[in-house]
Amino acid sequence: MSKRLDPRNWASWRPFGLGLRKPNNYLELIKAFRSVKGNRRYAWRILTRGTCDGCALGTKGMRDWTMREVHLCNIRLRLLPLNTMPALDVSVLADASRLAGKRSAELRELGRLPYPMLRRAGEPGFTRVSWDEALRVAAGGLRDARFGAYLTSRGMPNENYYAAQKAVRALGTNNVDNAARICHSPSTVALKDTIGAAATTCSYQDWIGSDLIVFIGSNPSNNQPVAMKYLYHAKKAGTRIAMVNAYREPGMERYWVPSNAESALFGTKITDEFFGVHQGGDIGFLNGVLKHLIENDWIDEKFVAGHTTGFEEARRAVSEQSWEVLEALSGSTRDEMLRLARMLGEARSAVLVWSMGITQHTHGEDNVRAIVNLALARGFVGRDGCGLMPIRGHSGVQGGAEMGAYATGLPGGLPVTPENAAKFSGMWGFEVPSSPGLTATDMIDAAHARELDALVSSGGNFLEVLPDPDYCREALSRLKLRVHIDIVLSSQMLVPAEGDVLLLPAQTRYEMAGGVTETSTERRVIFSPEVEGPRIGEAWPEWKIFTELAATTRPEISRLVRFTGTPAIREEIERAVPFYEGIAGLRRFGDSVQYGGRHLCPDGRFPTPDGRGGFSAVDPPALERPDGAFSVATRRGKQFNSMVHERMDGFNGAMREAVLMSPYDADRLGLPDGTPVELRAGERSYRGKVLRAPLVPGNLQVHWPEGNVLLDETRRSPQARIPDYNAVVTVRAL
Repeated sequence: MSKRLDPRNWASWRPFGLGLRKPNNYLELIKAFRSVKGNRRYAWRILTRGTCDGCALGTKGMRDWTMREVHLCNIRLRLLPLNTMPALDVSVLADASRLAGKRSAELRELGRLPYPMLRRAGEPGFTRVSWDEALRVAAGGLRDARFGAYLTSRGMPNENYYAAQKAVRALGTNNVDNAARICHSPSTVALKDTIGAAATTCSYQDWIGSDLIVFIGSNPSNNQPVAMKYLYHAKKAGTRIAMVNAYREPGMERYWVPSNAESALFGTKITDEFFGVHQGGDIGFLNGVLKHLIENDWIDEKFVAGHTTGFEEARRAVSEQSWEVLEALSGSTRDEMLRLARMLGEARSAVLVWSMGITQHTHGEDNVRAIVNLALARGFVGRDGCGLMPIRGHSGVQGGAEMGAYATGLPGGLPVTPENAAKFSGMWGFEVPSSPGLTATDMIDAAHARELDALVSSGGNFLEVLPDPDYCREALSRLKLRVHIDIVLSSQMLVPAEGDVLLLPAQTRYEMAGGVTETSTERRVIFSPEVEGPRIGEAWPEWKIFTELAATTRPEISRLVRFTGTPAIREEIERAVPFYEGIAGLRRFGDSVQYGGRHLCPDGRFPTPDGRGGFSAVDPPALERPDGAFSVATRRGKQFNSMVHERMDGFNGAMREAVLMSPYDADRLGLPDGTPVELRAGERSYRGKVLRAPLVPGNLQVHWPEGNVLLDETRRSPQARIPDYNAVVTVRAL
């Protein structure tokens, strides 16, 4: 990596970007220092001795495996209060109505949950109970009941996921799902179908020195800030960066990396080429790029012939798609598609990166297949500087599905079939159900239809993460038992139910005896040790909560589900998930093992039945938008998952109520910035204020979760069952 200053990549000659709109990373350090008053030594130990519980880059302390530099991002700083705050005063829960209407941030700031709490049907609030009483109540509601379990990815380690899914299956159901369902499940489906591996095929070091990186529906400046340092070094190494998106993200235009002197002082131009597309128009654009690659003989014919199948079907499919249709669908032009095709055709290596701008659509699986087609066409898999990367936004989400906390998958990502169920029945000593369970969204549907009796929710907040909060609220209220496992309060806990509501206090990853592991985006399984510090009340590790729920509900199998600690869980993971070999030997801070090595599919050898990667014939979706209507997408601002940290996004100045609109559309409709408007999708409506932003005309963006009121809960992708986080709306000035 070059250490010379390179003004060609500077974002501005103004020192530290003074006067320019951008996040103030140094102010974030000051805020973090203030936020952990009274526990600063503990906070420092978490930062320096723990594996990051933020995004899925997986830093060990403030270092990683990609470069020898310090890493510390705003997301991790913002999570420090959750890991270090004191217990809440449980008397505030005596009357839940007093907490009604409080924002989630206000509920979190009340403090950590210290004790099990119980609210009986008809009671105004919660009272403290013992763990024995809590388990007895839960067991009574789970025994012989129709129930589901959901686990979020907020810092959730592999050990919790594995023990939880095993406990749920011991209770006779595959109704267990996790946050991977509503972010990258289409990636899991499409990658498994096409290349045989449901994970990124490369490592972060492949970014640095690759000829080209293409970000498609992904914004790491907001969601994986540590990655921006990698991009700084990639630019220094001569890597070109392209972005395909409906919004020209300011943080991807220029970024100031605070821990690097050159970038901190002058900033870094990140994106070299931007390709604007309609929200939902990715297949039209990507198929057009493939069409150009074929027509201009920019295909790696040797790789295609020797390592893939299905190319002729894919070629025939795009040849039959007219440029007019592809342009109308994508919102782009034939020339723009040619521009990216030429960049890919001239590149000797490239990494294709995508996120929820690709997956959270009714056709999310086909979006991913269209990306895979481009990588296979150019042979950008299985070698240095190349890869397919579904970049993860949360430290627990990659491991969640691989541990089997998935309604449609068993440990190791094996599909739920009679044969695979029999395998785990033999391993665990109890019968494992042989048909897939309810996904997260299906559980809410079942609860709404009174076809589900109980729900165990570990973290998360369905009222914020799923479409149509009112629908979710009604579904939660109809359950006979809800068990909420978390470290802090959330609004879904306060929804009255027809039966009992239990709050069970959980430990953070840094509090768990024996340490835990997480799996990063680049498939690195990383050990995070217990960190010395204060402990909260009677909080338990979640692996213990789930196994004790199962043991209390079915005492006759208690010895089959209980573990002596996290080392015992890791030993069993290694037996149950062969490609996690080595996890049982992780014991010290910084220990890690990267399954599959630096590259999956090395030298074009794919883990598919025939050893080849598969092209897909991807048909463009029939996206229809009436004249005068807009496509609106939900975006993330200054937040982590649904946890909003600030009302204003430092990258673009957008407040939470902002309706981002292209200058062309705002001028055409005569809507100055700040104009109150109503967005309407059928009977659903949202009110906000116009803010001009570099969007492709015809598209709008509003913040998530505030904009979820516009979303149709019935719109999901066909295989992954991921919700569609987009809508077609009309705009009316108020």
